[in-house]
Amino acid sequence: MHWLQVIILSIVEGITEFLPISSTGHMIIASSIMGISDDAFTKLFEVCIQLGAILSVVVLYWRKFLDFSRIQFYIKLVVAFIPAAIAGLLFAKKIDALLESPFTVGMSMLLGGILLLFIDSLFKNLTVDKDENISFGKAFIIGCFQVVAMIPGVSRSAATIVGGMQQKLTRRLAAEFSFFLAVPTMFAATVKKLYDFHKEGFTFQPGQMSMLIVGNIIAFIVAMIAIRSFIQFLQKHSFRAFGVYRIIAAAVIFVLLYANVIKKGSDAPAKAQAKTTFVKAAGNTAGA
Repeated sequence: MHWLQVIILSIVEGITEFLPISSTGHMIIASSIMGISDDAFTKLFEVCIQLGAILSVVVLYWRKFLDFSRIQFYIKLVVAFIPAAIAGLLFAKKIDALLESPFTVGMSMLLGGILLLFIDSLFKNLTVDKDENISFGKAFIIGCFQVVAMIPGVSRSAATIVGGMQQKLTRRLAAEFSFFLAVPTMFAATVKKLYDFHKEGFTFQPGQMSMLIVGNIIAFIVAMIAIRSFIQFLQKHSFRAFGVYRIIAAAVIFVLLYANVIKKGSDAPAKAQAKTTFVKAAGNTAGA
């Protein structure tokens, strides 16, 4: 990776992480167009910069998120987090395999886009407008919707917002609860990925740590802008625009697949070779 690619991926992460348009799908498109999708450091970078995006939620909603007198609020987040935590531990390998399938991402983007075209007419009479009124049962069901988002391209934000609206949460509250739930979910996923990379023997080449720091800063700033803009948008508009956008993004993925810019399925030997090359290059640099 070079610095322009660092900036581009960080901006993409910041914009897409909390919008119902799938950050995974956009990362695949961006990294494939730049020709770095198979690079081991790119995969690590895409995971690490989620921390910057997570921090944006804590900063924007610090009064609510860091109010430790509201113990039930934290319990509800834990309850909502449990389904994804269990599913992640049970199906980690299958989820990783799906991440290597851009076709799966494209189909998920397409189907999710069609759903968002009609979501406002599907869920009406949304009466829950305060997080104090979200019961533990509602929180758990929203967490079950989050499990669906483990399929790449579904979008964690889209799944949890749909789950919230299905439980009668207003669009604004469903979006905000989705942001809050992202903190423990994405933090746990990021720590797990970093542990896996460390376990596999990855080491950093000179300059790569600086790229991670800058990437997190950019993702943090852009995510703050995206969250504020998203909430303002929902106050005046429906989800239809996001549905149309997802369908267009899915079409782009299918075009890239057809043009062989990205591969339809995983390539285990190539992936293993990329990892080996990464580690050897790091070792050679350290020894120089």
